[in-house]
Amino acid sequence: MAELSIAIPKRWQPASVWLLYAVGLLPAAWTFYLGATEQLGADPVKTFELFLGIWTIRFLILTLAVSPVRELFGWNYLRYRRALGLLTFYYALMHFTVYMVLDQAMDIQAVINDVLKRPFIMFGMAALAMLVPLAVTSNNVSIRRLGASWNWLHRLVYVIAASGALHFALSTKILDLEQYIYVGLIIALILYRSWRPIARSRKKSQGRTRNRAVASAS
Repeated sequence: MAELSIAIPKRWQPASVWLLYAVGLLPAAWTFYLGATEQLGADPVKTFELFLGIWTIRFLILTLAVSPVRELFGWNYLRYRRALGLLTFYYALMHFTVYMVLDQAMDIQAVINDVLKRPFIMFGMAALAMLVPLAVTSNNVSIRRLGASWNWLHRLVYVIAASGALHFALSTKILDLEQYIYVGLIIALILYRSWRPIARSRKKSQGRTRNRAVASAS
């Protein structure tokens, strides 16, 4: 399948990545402004916290989708995967910071009590903790130094996705349509990642079988 990529001249491609960062952070900046000007309703902290969490999930889904859409549809957006992954981390970190600083006022005992009362928070904290090494090693220097270990480390993104989906799904007693869609997409992307090595192995096995059949026939 022929690959399609965004038709941007090569000299402008680095700028397009930085533009993605700028556009990706705009929702957080705008909502912070709304909160600062008292336009986020009766509970601005919770509204801002939830907003950041939803955007974390959105960028996580986009990050996970880069490889599947390339393989299934030939859409090559690999140059933007690192930026999408880092935006996922930035939003997760902002989500956690709002929770710790504005919601819980840095009261560790209050956080512990909240975790005991609402265990889904642990899934979110675990996902953020696993995102940290991925964010720190999302650079060319780390790729060169870690070699094959870099690929193994960054497969943590699927564990992170599962933890994030649980955190997101359990954060409310009743799931709404948006939550069903996002959780469903994450599950589908994780299943695709699990199925892909099996499909490749079967394809190679079938190729070897055909080659043996051709060789025996000749």
